[in-house]
Amino acid sequence: MNGTGAAASPRDPAAEPAAVRCAVAAWLDWQAAMGVDCCLETVGAASSAVSEAERVEPAPAEPSRPSPIGRLAEAGPVVGARELARSCRSLDELIRALESFELCPLKATATRLCLSDGNPAARVMLVGEAPGVEEDRQGKPFVGPSGKLLDRMLATIGLDRSRVYITNTVFWRPPDNRAPTALELATCLPFLERQIELLQPAVLVFVGGIAAKALLGASDGVTRLRGRRFRYEPGGGRPAIPAFVIFHPAYLLRQPMQKKLAWRDLLQLSEELRRLGIETGPPRFLPRGGATAEHAS
Repeated sequence: MNGTGAAASPRDPAAEPAAVRCAVAAWLDWQAAMGVDCCLETVGAASSAVSEAERVEPAPAEPSRPSPIGRLAEAGPVVGARELARSCRSLDELIRALESFELCPLKATATRLCLSDGNPAARVMLVGEAPGVEEDRQGKPFVGPSGKLLDRMLATIGLDRSRVYITNTVFWRPPDNRAPTALELATCLPFLERQIELLQPAVLVFVGGIAAKALLGASDGVTRLRGRRFRYEPGGGRPAIPAFVIFHPAYLLRQPMQKKLAWRDLLQLSEELRRLGIETGPPRFLPRGGATAEHAS
């Protein structure tokens, strides 16, 4: 109501800039695709309550400090893993090597090896953290609730498991889903690095901070690493690989409002794929009415 008691005239949508309407529509599509079930505030309120994380520009890439993994380079299990991984001349050889590898204590408590999923010939490689319960049962990474969300995230920029290769920093489930120890990460790292050398992806995507810390030697948390473009140096005179860090979907399931930042990160990745000439499929969104039971996390 206005001061005279008369109803205020509704805003004419045609008067709004087309760019604003397109941006709002894209944001609503993203919310539906990602399964966010909380109500959005009005556009005016949301724009006046920009979070500190959104106001701060991403920090420029800077040299990373050594991670705890580097201090374990000469530990017995790590030396054995490095020698075995170096001897593998194909992905099949690396799989067989891991199946016979006994120096990682995680193997004793896990059900099975969980190395990879997707297309080994894909130009995009995703690196997660560690298998969970469902991954341990099926022997594939990202097949539980987090994996379903990851699939939806990839679909928004035209990717699926036929267009990406997915692995983890450790290949056996840690007991009780705890975080991998520094020694466990260091023991599996040579096999992860050898995968990258063998498959030669054009782009690396670190899903969560642990993967980024393992391969980049970073010490910052994922909130400071996301939104930046890194260069992974594979060694052996091979060219550097563009690398990006995104939130782990398990975190997004707990903090759904952070999906706004995740959407920005995916757009950044999509732009990199276009720059490199990497073919993707058409972006897929769920109906704006929300996720169906089939896609529910």
